[in-house]
Amino acid sequence: MARKARVQRLEFPAGRRVLVISDIHGSLPMFQGLLDRAGYGPEDILVLLGDLVEKGPDSLAVLRYVMDLSSRRTVYLVRGNCDDLVAEFVEAPQVRPEFFHHYLNVWRNRCTLLQMGQEVGFETRSPDDLPALRQVILDHFGPELAFLDAIPEILLTPDYLFVHGGVEDEDHLEDMEAWKCMKNDFFLEQGKTFRRWCIVGHTPVTIYHPHIPTTNPLVDEVHHIVSIDGGCALQWDAQLNALVLPQAPGEGFTWYAYDRLPTAMALDRQEETPQSVNVRWGHNQVEVLLRGGALCRCRHLESGRNVDVLTDYLYRSGGVTLCKESTDYRPAVEPGDILSIVRRLADRALVKKNGVTGWYFGRLCRPPADPRRAGL
Repeated sequence: MARKARVQRLEFPAGRRVLVISDIHGSLPMFQGLLDRAGYGPEDILVLLGDLVEKGPDSLAVLRYVMDLSSRRTVYLVRGNCDDLVAEFVEAPQVRPEFFHHYLNVWRNRCTLLQMGQEVGFETRSPDDLPALRQVILDHFGPELAFLDAIPEILLTPDYLFVHGGVEDEDHLEDMEAWKCMKNDFFLEQGKTFRRWCIVGHTPVTIYHPHIPTTNPLVDEVHHIVSIDGGCALQWDAQLNALVLPQAPGEGFTWYAYDRLPTAMALDRQEETPQSVNVRWGHNQVEVLLRGGALCRCRHLESGRNVDVLTDYLYRSGGVTLCKESTDYRPAVEPGDILSIVRRLADRALVKKNGVTGWYFGRLCRPPADPRRAGL
């Protein structure tokens, strides 16, 4: 029988700032960098919306860092589908052995289970090693397992509903299956509306934008939903977002973002393209028209637009050609703008400006010593 969602009810004390972060995915420097950028301090309340681990190089370190923070400061968590993988493997590894062997092979050192085994000198080489890996984890990682096991699927306050993936409605939360709270793809496209603000992660926000690729939090005023997953550990141009909840009536949401990308200063003006396409996951089948070195000219089958795609972004799956997140968008740029550099080529650069990715064809130079003075 499917396990029901666990709901933790609470109220935030007045006068304290609340930061909400989702989908850290084992990226400790990104997490620490974002907390530093947000000026995170002892009086702040931190809400973590799940997927602390998996797909990043520091999953075990992130888990322990959060455990330490939780022992010293006010930290609330909800459980994500990637966090649930660890518990599922320990509790019932016999249910999906083929899945776990495939998953471990795909993610290797970016998998929490393998990081745990490697820390105590155990290497997993075949499906036959999975029972022994489970026992190693049970024997050596009791505190970590207990911490993950205690995380609820839903946090509920009078004004907010926090969940990793999404919920059917806010009136029958305890009746929901836990897994459907954690693994709820494309939640914003389901047309649900809430009285409280429903804050979610799980689906990278760029997937909701068919034309311009942005990784900034998406605030849906009509349906009372905020989606904040910036794609950390999944995309080259990804960022980690910290949503700041309003502290007074009438205030709006604000946020901080961090991406660890190098920066450069623009020297030339560039006009924004009037039309563009965001080739994103689930909408990313292409036909290669002209193969090149760094770039390939491709036709995006869904939109029919021709797009220059980084050659190493192309891959085959299921007999078709797909690409990682790509675009033909060119942002408006003014001389002196500070841009994050995703990839620099001979005649252009893939850049981010204010959380939006696009191509810049102007000249770049080293930014000022203190980029904050240049408006970063």
